[in-house]
Amino acid sequence: MRSLQELGREAKRAAQRLATVNTSVKNKALEEMAQALLARQREILAANEDDRRAGRDSGLSDALMDRLTLTEQRIEEMARGLREVAALPDPVGE
Repeated sequence: MRSLQELGREAKRAAQRLATVNTSVKNKALEEMAQALLARQREILAANEDDRRAGRDSGLSDALMDRLTLTEQRIEEMARGLREVAALPDPVGE
């Protein structure tokens, strides 16, 4: 399993590369992410149940448990949010 530091470094490198990509490529990536979220809902919800179980076992507060909890509706909202971002003007290079 990768550490949070490794994931952070990878995210930073990806963000730097993404800043140089044209708008249509970024928008295509956002659309593909939205589609993947919807297509893999069952897997995501199953993994989320494992996370929720671990959260309960470690004594997370009700508020944190709510923030951790995914539902079909929340996943659909995430996908919609990605599509909304794709519809915005691209601020890079302005």
